Amino acid sequence: MRKWNFCAGPAVISEQVLSEVKDELLEWGDSGMSIMEMSHRSKIYDGVAVDAKQDFIDILNVPSSHEVLFLQGGATHQFSMVPLNFAHNNNADYVLSGSWSKKAIAEASKLTKVNTIASSENLGFSYAPAEEDWKYSEDSAYVHYCPNETIQGVAIHEAPDVNNHLIADMSSVILSEPLDVSKFSLIYAGAQKNIGPAGLTMVIIKKDLMELENENLPNILRYSKHSESDSMLNTPPTFAWYMAGKVFKWIKQSGGLDFFKEQNHLKASTLYNYIDNSDFYSNPVKIENRSIMNVPFILADNDLDSVFLKESEDNGLLNLKGHRSVGGMRASIYNAMPLEGINELVDFMKVFEAKYG
Repeated sequence: MRKWNFCAGPAVISEQVLSEVKDELLEWGDSGMSIMEMSHRSKIYDGVAVDAKQDFIDILNVPSSHEVLFLQGGATHQFSMVPLNFAHNNNADYVLSGSWSKKAIAEASKLTKVNTIASSENLGFSYAPAEEDWKYSEDSAYVHYCPNETIQGVAIHEAPDVNNHLIADMSSVILSEPLDVSKFSLIYAGAQKNIGPAGLTMVIIKKDLMELENENLPNILRYSKHSESDSMLNTPPTFAWYMAGKVFKWIKQSGGLDFFKEQNHLKASTLYNYIDNSDFYSNPVKIENRSIMNVPFILADNDLDSVFLKESEDNGLLNLKGHRSVGGMRASIYNAMPLEGINELVDFMKVFEAKYG
């Protein structure tokens, strides 16, 4: 029996998608083989790959000025690939708003001079630095930020207006609501949160930016080479690409990003409203910076954490333990988590509060 999975990633996937994949696992169409057994160079797989890419473009309304790439290595690989390509003769501006932007800064610092133009570390990443406080450098190669910090549940909801190349790690927020891609020179996102299984990394890159890349790098580290080969410079993660395509079609059939924006805000507000009206639970994030995808919460008595986790799991609510670096609880409520799952979580939290509060 399937239960409610609140894991931050790899994360919940639509049951409709999983059911379709199950039906096709042994044989895709009448090909006589599984999608996992196909050559990525075959005509059949090429059709799967092209369809997935077009659906992704359609969902986000990606302009023709940008290229979509299906890569590997996760956001962590992008932490170094970005500065390797675009800050090799310069420095770069970074916003520090949580654990993942901190990791991005640490990797970039090995390769270039990093200007931390704003930070919320002084208050334990309980808020996001306001855009008016970002102190841009005059000669930086780009501005990098993380719109949604998965661990702390901190979000920067509006894309900043910068007079520079804007680069964003959108791993835990991509496809959760409509997005003006034209504001960005590069977006990257690990797939294992809101897209599909681990192993795939989505990159949206402005074609003009690729012209500025470091030509002295090996081909595998150059965005232009991946673009020229249609993301098949090396063997791609074919199954993850196929599954991502299934998720993209599910998103389109469900009503697109306007539908998911409405659903995601409803789910998040349902959970936050209960937490805010409780004397037993609390959320440490400034209200205007709360994530709609990752909701951390703290019990009044942390000695009850292990009891909460045990009883929640017994009630079919899985993976609510907060990240080891911050503790507490965290509910990750991506697109594939329905409102029903949130309601069951809130019902359990009410019972637990009445029992131990």
